Amino acid sequence: MLSTETRLKLEDIAARIAGGLSVSFEEMTWAQKWSDHNRSAAAILRKARRRAINGEPAEGSLDQLMEVMDLGFEDPSDHLIGPQNPIDLANWYKRDDGESDWRQHD
Repeated sequence: MLSTETRLKLEDIAARIAGGLSVSFEEMTWAQKWSDHNRSAAAILRKARRRAINGEPAEGSLDQLMEVMDLGFEDPSDHLIGPQNPIDLANWYKRDDGESDWRQHD
């Protein structure tokens, strides 16, 4: 559970991130450490990053629902887009030792 002081400091940093304002390296390091160990802190930072990248979601939109429920990724550039090569996917699942792949039974 976050103390009031910690939550307020995180919310201040998050508001600056969401607004595209500068955040010092020390502040970001402090916030990220909290985010790594506390779910509430992580949610605050994810929401701020999502707002910084996507802007304010439209009222009643699916994006707003996703933000309120803290679902999905904050950065859509992390998503794979378009068809993936099935040969590359099949080779990825094959064993490195030249034996049969994991899908075949003994």
